[in-house]
Amino acid sequence: MIPTHTEPTPSPLDLPMSFLSRPAAAGTEQPWLLVLMHGVGSHEKDLFALARWVPAHFHVVSLRAPYAMGPGANTWFEFTVESDGSRTIHEAQETASRRLLARTVETAAVQLGVPPARVVVGGFSQGGIMAISLLLTRPDLLHGAMAWHSRLLPQVLPHAVPPEAMAGRALWVSHGLQDNVIPLASAHVIRDHALGLPVALTYREYAGMHEIRPDELRDAMAWLDALGRPALTARQEGAAAGA
Repeated sequence: MIPTHTEPTPSPLDLPMSFLSRPAAAGTEQPWLLVLMHGVGSHEKDLFALARWVPAHFHVVSLRAPYAMGPGANTWFEFTVESDGSRTIHEAQETASRRLLARTVETAAVQLGVPPARVVVGGFSQGGIMAISLLLTRPDLLHGAMAWHSRLLPQVLPHAVPPEAMAGRALWVSHGLQDNVIPLASAHVIRDHALGLPVALTYREYAGMHEIRPDELRDAMAWLDALGRPALTARQEGAAAGA
């Protein structure tokens, strides 16, 4: 995996959210678009640091979540952790963020001339929640989603489209075996739900905590690079890896 340039460049994009971007390599005939979303308490520079590893035929757009928690700290929606470990989310914020994300992804794709069939959204932790939620509710906007160390929001399931509307989409899910922020069981919930959908699921578990380890990043970027190629046809590719 050869890193590309990672510095943000002046962008022609006019989006409804704050962002950093890196264009696809000059001369790319059919570029893809990767939209990245950070976790709670972070900012757009966080996952943009991964842009140097993203395949060169991708435009990369890294978004800042819309709700400020403090200087350099933002969230897609607020939540509280109850005494039993369950989480209560601010549902109005989640809905507003998901709708804003959909509008941003669609706008970026249109302005870059990238069709939905070549759009991928991805995120870490809460950003991964947003990626999964967009796949479930607006698969018309994208080809695939990536979720690193994330979980499935039950509050979003009533808004999911019929399963047949997700046919042909791809989903990457990976998690840390020792994740002490979002337990591994949450990844199993995502995996088991996705196995009931007509999506090409790739599921992986890695030694590590609430972090993207080098081998995890390498494999995720290889998955991105393979999208659209005939080799990625098995619907449940890799799903048994963590069973």
